[in-house]
Amino acid sequence: MKYKGIFFDFDYTLGDATEAIVAGFLYGLHTMGYQTMPTREQIRGTVGLVLQDGFTWLTGERDEGKRAQFAKLYRSICTPAQIATAVLCDGCEALLAHLRDRGIRLAVVSSKPAHILVEILKARGIYDYFDNVIGPDQVPAPKPDPAGILRTLEVTGLQKGEVLYCGDTVIDAEAGQRAGVDFCAVLNGTTPAGDFAPFPAVHIAPDLPDLQRWLDEEGRV
Repeated sequence: MKYKGIFFDFDYTLGDATEAIVAGFLYGLHTMGYQTMPTREQIRGTVGLVLQDGFTWLTGERDEGKRAQFAKLYRSICTPAQIATAVLCDGCEALLAHLRDRGIRLAVVSSKPAHILVEILKARGIYDYFDNVIGPDQVPAPKPDPAGILRTLEVTGLQKGEVLYCGDTVIDAEAGQRAGVDFCAVLNGTTPAGDFAPFPAVHIAPDLPDLQRWLDEEGRV
């Protein structure tokens, strides 16, 4: 397989905004009157979910009004903080530059709103590497629905068999499977390698430097 396009999730695939995410969750929950706060690791476990679903996963609350209230409180803290403080995962910029040098089309398909993604990518100096940046606010349904990947295929003009999607959660794996593209798991987050067993991953990369090495093998890019 020689890939012409590689699409990435962002959180725990290319970047890490843990500090801002934890601060946003704790502020929102505290302001809404919750007495028992989740641990840092519990909050990290929500990364990859749409924000309101992460709130429900931690609290059990399904009322749409409260879900919306939490999202507003969370974003008042987390959005500016993650734009300022999110860091790139080890090997991220080297990988992107390497792929661009080979003419590979690059995109981000994330559960994070697109306008926030764009600001983070610009602040870290990597926005110009990408042909498309898409979040759940730009498609009918979030991952694991394949809409974001399928929309990006349209934008880039690539065929399914020409694309690899890389992500750190089984949500990403399912989205890739449903979109009909190859999937590579990247273990920068909280999901262990074994959790990807039900999905047809072409590779499981412990980190981005390993992903780069694997892509270079046998002319995959």
